[in-house]
Amino acid sequence: MFTAFTSSVAGVTEILILIAIGYWLTARGWFTDRSSKIIAKVVTQVALPAYMIVTIGEKFTAKQLLTLLPDLRFPLLLMVILFAISFAMCAALQVPKGRRGLFKSMFFNSNTVFIGLPVNMALFGPKSLPYVLVYYMANTTVFWTIGVYLIQNDGPRAAKFNLRQTLGKIFSPPLLGFIVGVILVLLRIKLPNFLLSDLTYVGDLTIPGSMFFIGIAMHQAGLAHLHVNREMLGIFSGRFLFGPIVMWLLVFAAPVPAIMKQVFFLQSAMPVMTNAPVVAKLYGADAGNAAITVAATTLFSMIVIPIIMVIGQGLH
Repeated sequence: MFTAFTSSVAGVTEILILIAIGYWLTARGWFTDRSSKIIAKVVTQVALPAYMIVTIGEKFTAKQLLTLLPDLRFPLLLMVILFAISFAMCAALQVPKGRRGLFKSMFFNSNTVFIGLPVNMALFGPKSLPYVLVYYMANTTVFWTIGVYLIQNDGPRAAKFNLRQTLGKIFSPPLLGFIVGVILVLLRIKLPNFLLSDLTYVGDLTIPGSMFFIGIAMHQAGLAHLHVNREMLGIFSGRFLFGPIVMWLLVFAAPVPAIMKQVFFLQSAMPVMTNAPVVAKLYGADAGNAAITVAATTLFSMIVIPIIMVIGQGLH
């Protein structure tokens, strides 16, 4: 257990240093709001898809990949349960009408890529990637359907569901990169070495780019504005209490690999999605509150992750 704790602290420290560099460079004026948008696009639309293709192709067999899809039931069931709990929490905390949808969305959706991927890679290595991606598939689908609809309800205009736009968000470049990697493995197609090298170089931008983005976002949110109130405590309970507890109950006795249990358990305790403030701003909801909550949960997750990692050692 002590080894698990020290390795998790070391992994989190790696992440914190990269976030601190991003924060410091923003404070120095090197990064701006435009920089964060560019970095986010490079990571999600270029680096992460390349990372998926290379890692899936090199680390996994067709048989391993075909066993993954049924595992989607765990994160999907978790989010359904948290969604139900969010209504009770909203009523108990008397969340104002204009912030209820945002509260619920932040309660049950987690940051599976910008924080979840680097943390899992630092703690478990490449073997964690397919399970991270399974959780990501469930999380991104729920966020861009139910989550966005809830946030829209907080805005001045009536919420509308746009199937075409939603499918475009769900089938994002990272997911498409994952699908391409799976297809290459299933068809036993080997990419030329020069192309693999290029994809590897580009994919290696994923983790530092993600952490720089978080550091920039924290500086922009303004750490001086971080004030704990009952709504934020409610979000904390969803991300760091109810999420891990429910996931533990779901996977503890399940006949699945231990690494999958540990990754899902860790992913269930990730901070609020960085997309939440962007969507809130787009639909006229409380984007400032969302940005502060993202920063607060991200900071607190660095304390929670080593604890979750140690507890997760009991999942076999």
